[in-house]
Amino acid sequence: MDTESEPYVRLATLRQLHQVVADLNTARSLADTLQAVADGVVSGLGYELCAVNLVRPDGDLVVAAVAGSAGAEALMAGRVGSRASWERRLAMGHRWGSLRFIPYDEGWVLDGDDVPSWHREGGPAPRLSDEWHPQDRLLAPMYATPAGGGELIGVISVDRPRGGRRPGAWAREALQTYSFQAGIAISNARLRANMQRALVRLEREQQALRASEESFRQAFEYAPSGMAIAEMGGDQHGKLLRANDALCRMLGRPANQMRRYSFSDLVHPEDIGTLLRTSAEGGRAELRLARRDGTYLWVSLRNSVVADTTDGPRFLLTHVEDIEERKRHELALAHRASHDSLTGLPNSAELRARLSARLCSRPFAAEEHTASADDLDEFGYSFPAPPAHPYDHHVHAIEPDEGEGESGKGLAVLFCDLDGFKSINDRFGHHTGDAVLIEVARRLSSVVRDGDTVARLGGDEFVVLADGLDRDGAQDLAVRLRNAIIPPIRVDGRAVRVGASFGIGWAGCGMTVEEVLHSADQRMYVEKRSRAKAQRRAG
Repeated sequence: MDTESEPYVRLATLRQLHQVVADLNTARSLADTLQAVADGVVSGLGYELCAVNLVRPDGDLVVAAVAGSAGAEALMAGRVGSRASWERRLAMGHRWGSLRFIPYDEGWVLDGDDVPSWHREGGPAPRLSDEWHPQDRLLAPMYATPAGGGELIGVISVDRPRGGRRPGAWAREALQTYSFQAGIAISNARLRANMQRALVRLEREQQALRASEESFRQAFEYAPSGMAIAEMGGDQHGKLLRANDALCRMLGRPANQMRRYSFSDLVHPEDIGTLLRTSAEGGRAELRLARRDGTYLWVSLRNSVVADTTDGPRFLLTHVEDIEERKRHELALAHRASHDSLTGLPNSAELRARLSARLCSRPFAAEEHTASADDLDEFGYSFPAPPAHPYDHHVHAIEPDEGEGESGKGLAVLFCDLDGFKSINDRFGHHTGDAVLIEVARRLSSVVRDGDTVARLGGDEFVVLADGLDRDGAQDLAVRLRNAIIPPIRVDGRAVRVGASFGIGWAGCGMTVEEVLHSADQRMYVEKRSRAKAQRRAG
């Protein structure tokens, strides 16, 4: 390379350049590529020392490979130079194309910076103008694009050209070309390394996904409680896609049959509203699902949303727990709390709750709802006036007047007290008395309409709530109830009789529950006393 005028030297250099560039592309890893870059400078471009400085993610440059001297490698490998120091070197160097040359007599200003170097002490001044000095520095920057622009990848540092002369035009061109190719090789090696890491990461993620899917499948299929996956959104919202074995056994339906339904097809008609209010992520509901035999099972539903892929279809994962036993126990407790333990009728607390639900605190004003001439349409029919008070949506309970029709009907409260019950208790004991109360409760319940309430206040006192009756209807009901009680009651082979006194009161908005019951109770005592006087006169 020191006799550049000879064509065969140029040809030999070109062949060497071609070979070392080819070697760059055979390296299998980034580390191998970096070492191949340094080795190629020494073996193919005629320099005794080479260091490859690679830009790190933080911008500083690390000595990634050294060739030509074991001592230099031990001294420099892995050491870091700051980006600012490297930028200073590249800026002050003489421009040989893309190369930067810093002669020994200018480079003394760099002796104190942090760039790793193998330079020791300087030698004597060169005798020839092109003689290489030990403190001369030749740098070949490597860029992301072969045109010498773009992101800086690293810098090749070379020293001790063979022959002891500074490189001429041909040698400079060779080093410049080599640095371009080295930049491409390093970029490709990085890309391959990133791709390999990405492939390894992807394979691990796929393995983890497959393991997760298998874990989910096993957890789903073999879960001790019922589980189902349903469509979420669209026309098929709620349609069951999968049901595990526990849910199939719970409802007595095979898996292929379960896929024909949605939960709305299986839920009890009274629980449809509950299902619709809770068919979303995090929704919970307690409702009844239909078994194959037509019976219903109390279950607890808990929903969560799962996605098939990122931004892919979303499905509803529903956990179904059998709560039949707990619900039966809860209902039994609630029934015992609101019903009389002896007769099974609603107790005093339940009676007061039902009566209170019909009453509001504002007394009914009839004139507010009286139709005027302005309320009649062209055919003479009346239409409702607009609400005049927040309570106008409420159907007021009123005491019926003497007239007929719907305006003459109200909520009747019939207070019943048994006549002669105490003597039965005293003569035959509480066992017979309890049997009489049970039979009286049954007879009262058999007379009233569906929707009416028969309750036991305690002892031998009963109350009947019957809505939508006028005065005559209430009197007729009292007669039928009394007639149902009068027939003999057989207990342990003996027949006993009780009578009954009834007082009819009327529930009206503006009254308290206690006022309503007290009114009916007082009227019952009036009747009881009048009947006792009549019996004494007859006697």
